[in-house]
Amino acid sequence: MSDATLRALEALLFVSDEPVTSVVLAQALGIERREVDASCERLAAAYEERGAGVTLRNVAGGWRLTTHPDAAPVVEQFVLASRHVRLTKAALETLAIVAYKQPVTRHQISGVRGVNSEGVLRALVDRGLVAEVGREETPGRPVLYGTTPEFLERLGLPSLSSLPSLAPLLQPGAGASEAEAAAGE
Repeated sequence: MSDATLRALEALLFVSDEPVTSVVLAQALGIERREVDASCERLAAAYEERGAGVTLRNVAGGWRLTTHPDAAPVVEQFVLASRHVRLTKAALETLAIVAYKQPVTRHQISGVRGVNSEGVLRALVDRGLVAEVGREETPGRPVLYGTTPEFLERLGLPSLSSLPSLAPLLQPGAGASEAEAAAGE
């Protein structure tokens, strides 16, 4: 196998988020399946010989790049630390809606925000700030979401009752811009 084909094989394995069969790799590269298997075996051995942080394994009927088991503690720490990245405005809006209206459905969240909130909600669930807390007893039984202990921990709150009150923000004229206030005088 040429260096260019080997490079292309490695790139395909890198971008795949699931095991890729030899047949699919062979079709993508325009070579024989046997050649793919032999190249994957050589690539796996080369990673192991040089003590690489990744391994190439034949799992679930296909080839997949994975992190080396010896690197697991560092990888786990890194992944968990990246969960503490700052939240986007959309994530903060969604999180506030869940915190104050819980339990709440995805549809209710989207209704308050005025936009589809599925992706943002999924990201909050992935970060462990929001979780499924049940199902609504209506047709279709939509999932109900609520905040998690991780949410309280990250905000430094002992309980949900410690959330700031929304009442001052709901007063007439609250949140009006200075221009609107000046125009009204």
